[in-house]
Amino acid sequence: MKSIVLSSVVTALLVFSGCSSKEPAVDNKAQNAAAVEEVQAVETEMVAPDNSTVNENTGNTAEMTIAEIESKLPTVYFAFDKYDITPEMQAKIDAAAELGNSDAVKSLNVKLEGNCDEWGSDEYNFALGLKRAEAVKKALVADGVDANRISMVSYGESNPVCTEHTKECWAKNRRVNFKILP
Repeated sequence: MKSIVLSSVVTALLVFSGCSSKEPAVDNKAQNAAAVEEVQAVETEMVAPDNSTVNENTGNTAEMTIAEIESKLPTVYFAFDKYDITPEMQAKIDAAAELGNSDAVKSLNVKLEGNCDEWGSDEYNFALGLKRAEAVKKALVADGVDANRISMVSYGESNPVCTEHTKECWAKNRRVNFKILP
C-alpha cells in the first residue's frame, strides 16, 4: 500500500512541476540580426547546347562500342551440375580472349556472370554459378587476359533466359555471360 501512495505522490509532483506557467525566453537580438543580413544572389551558369551535344555523342559512341563488343562475345554453356569447360566452349573462350587482348578493348574491364538452372538449393546454385565464372576466368587468364580486368558474379538460378520446364530450356540457363564494363 505504501508503494502505491508513494508512486502516486511522485507522479503528481512530476505532472505539476512539468506544467509551468513561465513564458520561454526568446533571444530577440538573434532574430533582428538575421533579418538585417542580406542574402546574396545565387549565381547561375548557362551551358551551351553545343557542349552537351558533344558530350552526349561521346557517351553514345562509347556505349555503341561496348554494345558492339558485347555482341561479339560468346555465351559459355555448361553441362548439368558441372563447371568444367568443354573443348567446344574452350574455342569460344579463346576467341573472347583474342578480342579482350585487342588494343580497342584493353582499357575495358569484363564481368563474368555465372548462372544455373532451377535444380538445387539457392546456396548450391550460387556456389556453382561462381565456380563456372571462375573456370571461365582461369581460361581467359591462361589465354593472356589480365586477371585484374576480370570480375565475377553469380546469379545462381535467379537470372534465367528460359522459363519452360524442359531439358533444352534448363541447358540454356547453365551459362556464363560476358558484360563489358568501362
